[in-house]
Amino acid sequence: MSTQTTAPRAERVTHSLVRDVELPDGAGTLALLTLDNGLDHTKPTTLGPGGIAELTAALTVLQARAARGEIAAVAVTGKPYFLAAGADLTQVAGVRTRDEALELGRGGHAAYRLLGEMGVPTFAYVNGLALGGGLEVALNCDYRTVATDAPALALPEVGLGLVPGWGGAYLVPRLVGIEKAMDVILTRPSANKPFKAKEAFEIGLADALFEAPDFLESSIRWTADVVRGTTVVERRELDPAPVWDAVVAGARKQLDAVVHGSRPAPYRALDLLAAARTATKDEAFAAEDEALADLIMSDEMRASVYAFQLVSHGKRPAGAPDPKLARPVTSVGIVGAGLMAAQLALLFAQRLGVPVTMRDLDAERVQHGLDYVRTTVEKLVSTGRMTKDVGAKVLSSVHGTTDITEFSRCDFVIEAVTEVLGLKKKVFAELEGIIGADTILATNTSALSVTEMAADLAHPERVVGLHFFNPVAQMPLVEVVRAEKTSDEALATAFAVSKALRKTAVGVADRPGFVVNRLLVLLLGKIVEAVENGTSVEVADRALRPLGLPMGPFALFDLVGPAVGLHVLTSLREDLGDRFPSSPGLEKLVAEGTKVVLPAPARGIPASVDPAIQAYFGTGEAGGPGALDEAGVLDQVLTALTTEIGHMLDEGVVQGPEQIDLCMILGAGWPFHDGGITPYLDRTGYTEKVLGRRLLPDGVANVPAQVA
Repeated sequence: MSTQTTAPRAERVTHSLVRDVELPDGAGTLALLTLDNGLDHTKPTTLGPGGIAELTAALTVLQARAARGEIAAVAVTGKPYFLAAGADLTQVAGVRTRDEALELGRGGHAAYRLLGEMGVPTFAYVNGLALGGGLEVALNCDYRTVATDAPALALPEVGLGLVPGWGGAYLVPRLVGIEKAMDVILTRPSANKPFKAKEAFEIGLADALFEAPDFLESSIRWTADVVRGTTVVERRELDPAPVWDAVVAGARKQLDAVVHGSRPAPYRALDLLAAARTATKDEAFAAEDEALADLIMSDEMRASVYAFQLVSHGKRPAGAPDPKLARPVTSVGIVGAGLMAAQLALLFAQRLGVPVTMRDLDAERVQHGLDYVRTTVEKLVSTGRMTKDVGAKVLSSVHGTTDITEFSRCDFVIEAVTEVLGLKKKVFAELEGIIGADTILATNTSALSVTEMAADLAHPERVVGLHFFNPVAQMPLVEVVRAEKTSDEALATAFAVSKALRKTAVGVADRPGFVVNRLLVLLLGKIVEAVENGTSVEVADRALRPLGLPMGPFALFDLVGPAVGLHVLTSLREDLGDRFPSSPGLEKLVAEGTKVVLPAPARGIPASVDPAIQAYFGTGEAGGPGALDEAGVLDQVLTALTTEIGHMLDEGVVQGPEQIDLCMILGAGWPFHDGGITPYLDRTGYTEKVLGRRLLPDGVANVPAQVA
């Protein structure tokens, strides 16, 4: 995406198209309003100021018609596949003043509240995706139907640095109860987990669920029944005040334990939810307007929109060759049958739909890999996430063997053996005498040199890096590594395969650690360095909380495995020097297999460091002249990260800071509200202090200085 501080693009206005429909059995006339931006299904319907103004005008006319008795009901639906995907974020991010931000909230409320004050019953026919302001269209109606194939219903605003600001924060808890509202507004946005249609119906966000082929007809018949009174929708009573207050208090405690005050949006949303029980609609909507105005003018919201646009860009990845150069992949070979190899086998069989051959040294290892594939498929089928037919097809596609010559029929082979350069070179040397002349060789290395791996081959141009992240099925990022002699054909094939696997591919140069591991392991290295120098492990574990990371550094160490972290840290130190610190304490921990974190105190709350591991570091106790406080540790980490990003850009590891942010968001769970990593370093002054320059132009992922 562009990093120029230009004005937001012109709004693609979503029109409000109205037609009259006669309800069956003489129930009267229904005014059916369709939201349509005039584009095909690849361009979601969004709501900007122009669209909201047109909706307000159309609903005002309908309200007058209702007063004259000309219509018995009003319904809102969308063009095929969409009700609406919410507010136009490019317009929101272009707001220049708080007064302008306040008007965005007020304008939405002015339009939407007409749906709840029409004078006749109002209905939302949720025929497709309904996110944010799109779902709030439905929530402001009196009744809602949803199509079984609607892929996502959600209020994701908190994850984008906002709050549901067009009625959602007031209406949801009153509709489904305060406990479920916490899931809708706080929990699911943080996990990026929208509701499926059936789920939305089951918790009460929708009143009726109809099959997709005749969804509109079924919704109209149901509307007639409601208008005539033959169908009555019961609404729940408000939760008692003690229940409401207890749920809010519990949610606030959870936020403090996970978010640690690092971003304002979830706290503002929680305040709105807390007040929703006793507030009038006027009071609640005014409070939403104020919260929305404050948050739109926050750096966290601007960074969130920048991050959202990065991960949803859908364009050709930076540095990718012409896709037409990609070779067809009709059969895949995987070297190894361990956990990573088995995950890859399942992914390739499921997404590419081609035969997959998994090979290891002995039958027991091969069977272990095949058992993983089988048990995973059985679990997916039993939970309804995969059909029986698809499961059977996947299982029949994956074949195990100890015979390396079976790779001769594969046109794409990826190795997933132990992270030892000599072993990987040996594997490639064996393969080169077996595979066909056009076969692509890929490595899943996380930090080793792909160039060196291919150096002794007769055809190093066929070798490319494809660094998948663990767990393979869930992690969306693939770092595509171009070695010194990688051909455009091999690189294009790697990008094409990544796309077919539904992964986001980022092209990276063949430099140690690529992007994610280079920065993430440096971060962990600086944490243990601080502890080696006398900082308390508990202080070091808390130091990164202002970043809002999903877990603390020692919990992250535990997740990746201290032995793996130590191996990569040592490897990067050998390649890049003492910017990557050594840690005798970490070496002792790994040697003795010591657990570094305590059990998590509750579900959803990250584990914290075990204070007992202090004994492994330095003098074995905290304190002394080298000890740092939390701010000192954070400063040390951010300075090191800024320095390293400068080196990475100078080395051409990626084309620009945007790719670093994309990698850290998708590969390391870096928060949207930070914008990845470079916007945070820009707005906290580290890039100018350390590098003498910003990494992104002012206003790209922050409120511009002349506005702020």
